Amino acid sequence: MVRAVVMGASGFAGIQLVHILLAHPEMELVAAASDSLAGQPLAKAYPAFAGITDLAFCTVEEAKAAEAEVAFLALPHTASLSMAAELVAAGMAVIDLSADFRLKDASVYEQWYGVPHTERALLEGAAFGLPELFGEGLAQAHERWSRGEAVVVGCAGCYPTATSLAAAPLIRAGLLRAGATVVADAISGVTGAGKKPSARTHFCTVNENLSAYGVTTHRHTPEIEQILGLQGRLIFTPHLAPLQRGLLSTVTMPLADDAELASIASAQELYRAFYEGCPFVEVLDAGEQPQTSSVVGTNRAHVGVAFDGRTRSVVATGAIDNLGKGAAGQAVQCANILCGFDETAGLEGAALPV
Repeated sequence: MVRAVVMGASGFAGIQLVHILLAHPEMELVAAASDSLAGQPLAKAYPAFAGITDLAFCTVEEAKAAEAEVAFLALPHTASLSMAAELVAAGMAVIDLSADFRLKDASVYEQWYGVPHTERALLEGAAFGLPELFGEGLAQAHERWSRGEAVVVGCAGCYPTATSLAAAPLIRAGLLRAGATVVADAISGVTGAGKKPSARTHFCTVNENLSAYGVTTHRHTPEIEQILGLQGRLIFTPHLAPLQRGLLSTVTMPLADDAELASIASAQELYRAFYEGCPFVEVLDAGEQPQTSSVVGTNRAHVGVAFDGRTRSVVATGAIDNLGKGAAGQAVQCANILCGFDETAGLEGAALPV
């Protein structure tokens, strides 16, 4: 059993990590760190754990001393920088759920997050945590971890995951019109904003309401551009929906004039071939579109694709659970690969059908 700790365990992504790791067949959760709730049983803060575990939250310092091999960081953006370095120095592999090790250009990170990137050496060697699109980097991280080397994985964000899984097959096939702008409209549940409340996430604001936010300024824009190779050619607009969890991203991509893609059947074939062997991505049948209720509570992603012959565009939609494949589930998937476990360990299961 690989010993694991979760830093920031009391937040939404952190407690989802706890939920997964408590039932993981190959990992043992030895510490769930939250300075604000230290000493309080998990079941007190989250009654869903009543009768499941007697584990109590501990301090971050106690978690650092837990002699773990893997540390999951479910911390706010910019908070992982110094902690990751300290944990790596202590011999732990770091799986970071924040944006601190996602953007490979430190200057881009500094531009969008407004703080200096103080761990550029770790950033340079960090693997990108989106297994379906960057499996080679994670495989190399496994080899390094097996040799006892320091390893950091910067997990992809929720919006970038759903958007990129929807768009990548067509873009990587070279079928996007040269110089074309890609438009991504995405909708997320309220847990995507994190546990700390704000006026925007207040019940009275969210209930019976849909709203766009971060229009042209959202921090996930450069991450999606990096993943898809679309620097300066993405219009990304996120929206907040009155849902607890779930995320849907619809991406419109103009086809190249010479693209040999003449029908929905051609698009289906392209997407299914691209995701062959990917256990968590399901390409839906022609005419079917993803819905968040089909993936909530899982690490699964559903992708639907449509061909518009009138405008010669492909419209692809990806649905994920923002706390699952968009955060905690994806982090565990990456850790499974890092540690040499079955990629699906601890992540099996379907969403509730109704």
